[in-house]
Amino acid sequence: MILAVVGFADSREAYAQRRAGQEASAGSDLIAFTAMVGESQQLTIIDPKNRVISVYHVESDGKIALKSVRRIEWDLQMVHLNSAKPLPLEVRSLVQQ
Repeated sequence: MILAVVGFADSREAYAQRRAGQEASAGSDLIAFTAMVGESQQLTIIDPKNRVISVYHVESDGKIALKSVRRIEWDLQMVHLNSAKPLPLEVRSLVQQ
C-alpha cells in the first residue's frame, strides 16, 4: 500500500493543484505528505474517510518503520486543548454579546 501511495501522481497538473509535499492519486481517498526528519524521510498518510493518520519513517537504505497511527475522530470533536486565553468558548461568548 505504501508503494502505491508513494509511487503515484505522475501528472504535472495534479502537482500544480496541491501544496508542496502533498500528493494524491486519482481515485484514491488517501492524502500523503512527505518531509525530511533528520536523516529519515517522514511519510504521513491521511485517510479522511476513516479519519485516521499514519506516520512512517523511511530510511536511506529503504527500511520503513511505522511510527504512529491514530484515529482522529474524537480529536476533531474537542473544543480546545493546550490553548492560550482567550479560549474558543470565551471568544464565542464575546462575539454573541
